[in-house]
Amino acid sequence: MSNFIKKLFGTLIQKPWEKEQAEIDNYHEGRTFNISSQKSAVIVIFGVATVLFSLIFTGYLYTLPPEQDTRYLLKPNLLWINTIVLFFVTYYFSKVTNDLKKKQTLKVKKNLIFVGVLSYLFLFGQVIFWFQLMKSGNYASTNSYFSSFYFFTALHGMHLLGGLFFLGRVSSRVLKLDQSQILDEEKNISALSLYWTYLLIVWIMFFLMIYIFNDAVIAWCKTLIS
Repeated sequence: MSNFIKKLFGTLIQKPWEKEQAEIDNYHEGRTFNISSQKSAVIVIFGVATVLFSLIFTGYLYTLPPEQDTRYLLKPNLLWINTIVLFFVTYYFSKVTNDLKKKQTLKVKKNLIFVGVLSYLFLFGQVIFWFQLMKSGNYASTNSYFSSFYFFTALHGMHLLGGLFFLGRVSSRVLKLDQSQILDEEKNISALSLYWTYLLIVWIMFFLMIYIFNDAVIAWCKTLIS
């Protein structure tokens, strides 16, 4: 912490207009953080997506009547299986990035295929669950609880499809490359892995807030808002 404070105040007292400081600044590479342009783009997407998902949840808090039953999705159903599948997607993506760091390129292609298959399995499972909800008479127009669910899962699925589009482009190149050339795709794969991790975190947060600790979270958030 002391080093951070020294660095912070050291930066604040710099005088870039002086000749000595200008010479020091000229040696700077121009980077504040040592991250790739791919990861920088993903972080920007994080910011936009976080705002969208936050607005959805805020709208959910304001529109949900206190007498509305919110226990339907807590029952054992496909939603829980889909959540486990998403965990495995992130797990295999972490294996891919670890294999790249260790230069074990033989496993990269296989694990990328697992990531793609499991991601589509998650999306397919979500669509099936939608049909199960509608078959049971729970539509987006039924109440604000289910409309929030449909809207959130649709938006989350669109983000996942966007990730799958870029994953498909990267995977198509990786599958054609020799083992020695796969390491050149490390930045792209690391950025995609970060993207999938973010999607998992968003899903878990929404899952916990709306489906597991729903009533407690609503009461707590409304006290903050009021």
